[in-house]
Amino acid sequence: MRDVKQAMCEIGQHVLDASGILNSKQVDSFIGALLSAKRVFVIGAGRSGLVAKAFAMRLMHLGLDIHVVGETITPALREGDILVVVSGSGETGLPVSAAKVAKKIGAKILAVTTYPKSSLASIADIVVILPGRAKTESTTDFVHRELAGEYASLAPLGTMFEITAIVFLDGVVASLMTSLGKKEEDLRARHATVE
Repeated sequence: MRDVKQAMCEIGQHVLDASGILNSKQVDSFIGALLSAKRVFVIGAGRSGLVAKAFAMRLMHLGLDIHVVGETITPALREGDILVVVSGSGETGLPVSAAKVAKKIGAKILAVTTYPKSSLASIADIVVILPGRAKTESTTDFVHRELAGEYASLAPLGTMFEITAIVFLDGVVASLMTSLGKKEEDLRARHATVE
C-alpha cells in the first residue's frame, strides 16, 4: 500500500511541476493548429500510442474529423492535414517514420515529446515539450541511493511522460471545449452507444 501511495504522489507531483513549466507559446500554437484543422491524424507507439488514441477519442467527441494512424479504416493523409505525434523519446521508429512521410505529403506535424533535439522535434512544425523521466536507473544509481538512504523512482520507464502527456492532452481538450463553445452534454451526445 505504501508503494502505491508513494508512486501516486510522485507521479502527481511530476504532473503539477510539468504544468508549471509549460511553454505557453508552444501550447497556444498546438491548440490553434487543432482549431484550424480540417482533418487530424494521431500516432504513437506502445503506451504513447494509447495516449494518442485516448486524445483521438476526445477529439471525436468534440466533433473533429479525427483518425488514428494504423487503423484499418484510416483514410489517406493529405496535404494540409495535421498529424499529432506522441513520443517521449522523439526517436521511436514508426512515429518518426510516419512524421517524415506526412511532412513529404505536406501535412503539418504537431509533436508532443520530452526531447527538443530529437529527430521528431527537428521535423515537427509545432513541438510541445513535456518533461519525462530524467534518466534510466543503473546499478551505480542503485548503490548511490542505497548508501544515501534514497529510493528508486516508482514510475518506471516512460510512465512520467505518458501520464503527463495524457493530462496535458486532456487540458488541451478542455481548452478546445471552451474555444468551440462545447459543453459536456455535447461530448456525451457523440459518445459510443454500442460498447
